[in-house]
Amino acid sequence: MDAKVTWKNGLNFTGKSISGYDVPLDASVDHGGTGLGSSPMELILIGLGGCTAMDVISILQKKRQDVTSFEVVLHGDRATEHPKVYTEITMEYIVTGHGVELEALERAVELSEGKYCSVNGMLKHSVKINTKCTVREG
Repeated sequence: MDAKVTWKNGLNFTGKSISGYDVPLDASVDHGGTGLGSSPMELILIGLGGCTAMDVISILQKKRQDVTSFEVVLHGDRATEHPKVYTEITMEYIVTGHGVELEALERAVELSEGKYCSVNGMLKHSVKINTKCTVREG
């Protein structure tokens, strides 16, 4: 897998992976950036959420769960000293559907975390990751 990050100006960059999609990168305004892109640490959370979300929705579909809406909400706590790594990440899986079984969601999350999600597999060795599962009817 290959990627490239190209400087535009200031602390503004464009990331591009082999898939060809541009990802705008920037530091937040309070850290000298213009806020015109996601920060690298934000992208870590998005990558983790995206990786596990793809696993979980795929597993739920195979289990024939009638999902109408699905999201993973993530929160990362960071160290106060540099390099300000994540010290704890909390992920809430929120599934809305018709008769979706909480046990099916929990098993899908367990499979993602323990077997399929490579981002989780990499991060869990350096940061505590908590999960919460919520099922809503609708």
